[in-house]
Amino acid sequence: MARPERWSALLDLLAEDGRVSVEAASELLGVSATTLRRDLDQLAQQQMLTRTRGGAVANGTSYDLPLRYKTSRHASEKQRIGLATAALVHAGAIVGLNGGTTTTEVARAIATRADMYAISTGPSVTVVTNALNIANELVVRPHVKVVVTGGVIRPQSYELIGPLATLLPAQVSLDLAILGVDGIDADAGATAHHEGEASINQLMVSRARQVIIVADASKLGVVAFARICPTESISTLVTDSSAEPQIITRLRDRGLSVVTA
Repeated sequence: MARPERWSALLDLLAEDGRVSVEAASELLGVSATTLRRDLDQLAQQQMLTRTRGGAVANGTSYDLPLRYKTSRHASEKQRIGLATAALVHAGAIVGLNGGTTTTEVARAIATRADMYAISTGPSVTVVTNALNIANELVVRPHVKVVVTGGVIRPQSYELIGPLATLLPAQVSLDLAILGVDGIDADAGATAHHEGEASINQLMVSRARQVIIVADASKLGVVAFARICPTESISTLVTDSSAEPQIITRLRDRGLSVVTA
């Protein structure tokens, strides 16, 4: 198991149990205790956990992994979701994108669509985002106009949040808001772990003609802390083919168009 995958697995264990022991984790992940101790020490240096004798405990941030550690989780599913979502974006569209690994795949898929290059007058798509990593990837694409909100950087997700982040989105209109979420449920709607991220996502929803939620199957039926929007505000859900059929049925019954990739 590669180091990023081990780190992701360790932080998942902390999110579930609040603590992890070197002995149990080394057996579960199939690596030596020495390797596990080194992993925990390095994560502690990055303030992702607190080391204890024989293991580690959660420090309040481990539930929300930094983007670079999350990329290996459900990677193929997220790539398929990205391609399927990009196909829903028409040339010339103004698209709002929040941060996250799934929306990053959406951004990459939009930017590499061959038909977008064919437009010679002006940008083929405008992306409004509060995610620094997405802006960084798209800025080198001459056919993509990138608009970045202000705000305070949240290191766990590379997103700009806070009062300053709301000023620009309030002044623009979006054809599509494409949002990654921590949970989507037929009754609770779309939700996020962090209230600051939920707040700017709410604003994007209010400025968009259509709202597309992108979420792999692990997010379906999940209710996180802060509400982004009710189910009725969502036009389309793009998820992967491993999603449970009964959850998909409930969401469709609430009026969502569901695309499985």
